[in-house]
Amino acid sequence: GKILSILGNTNDEKLMIKILKKNKIDILFHAAAYKHVPIVEENPIEGIYNNVFSTYNLCKLSNDFKVKNFILISSDKAVRPTNVMGASKRLAELIVQGFAQKTNKTVFSMVRFGNVLGSSGSVVPLFKHQIISGGPITITHKEIIRYFMTVTEAAQLVIQTCSMAKGGDVFLLKMGEPIKIIDLAKQMIHLSGLTLKNKDNPNGDIEIIQTGLRAGEKLYEELLIDAEAKDTDHPLIFRAVENSLSFEYLIEFLTKLKTHLVNKNTKESLLILEKIVPSWKESKFINSK
Repeated sequence: GKILSILGNTNDEKLMIKILKKNKIDILFHAAAYKHVPIVEENPIEGIYNNVFSTYNLCKLSNDFKVKNFILISSDKAVRPTNVMGASKRLAELIVQGFAQKTNKTVFSMVRFGNVLGSSGSVVPLFKHQIISGGPITITHKEIIRYFMTVTEAAQLVIQTCSMAKGGDVFLLKMGEPIKIIDLAKQMIHLSGLTLKNKDNPNGDIEIIQTGLRAGEKLYEELLIDAEAKDTDHPLIFRAVENSLSFEYLIEFLTKLKTHLVNKNTKESLLILEKIVPSWKESKFINSK
């Protein structure tokens, strides 16, 4: 089939209407989001507005245009979020769950997974560049752990969740065993035919240095919120049973949130986000202890 490339903003309602009118869309995958944790942490107004209201906008239009399946590409960072990006993605999930309650025209679901190897935010291209430049390789913390999956694996599994979705589903992809980022760095040095430079080997080629955890960064990511993962027909896809909010309650909060975001009221916007995503507030309290 023909691939059309259309440049635009998912918050641009008129453009989204034009695209949906012109093309008979059966399945809509919503992956557009500001995902860079420290940048969103420093620019919460733009991060929240983009991630939250693009989701609301596309859910509403999917329902209006009777799109068969809507799938939100969520993140492991939405689970007990420690940053604004994760909290905004959890709110995006709540919006999708809200629309699932409201309609039977579109099947709304979401898929959570972790880091994808080779993606723009992945450490692999960064480490590769740092090795080529002669080092050092920078990691934020020696104990930091991440799950990894290839782009192809993630895409195939996300597509397969469409046939399993009933409405309001939160799917989890089995990401394999978690990897220590420092071990990945050491392996990449070794695979490049170079040696690790440290106190035991001062004449080595590439040094690994710690720069400290970034704002909102976790040592490890999780894939569940107070839920037991349930098996599906696919061994790498699980289903989480999540709490959701009533659509009316959600709209009330979103209306207030939008007003504060438009008026650039950072403090008020963050307070509303804390109310809708209480696990974010709790995680901040725990981490400040």
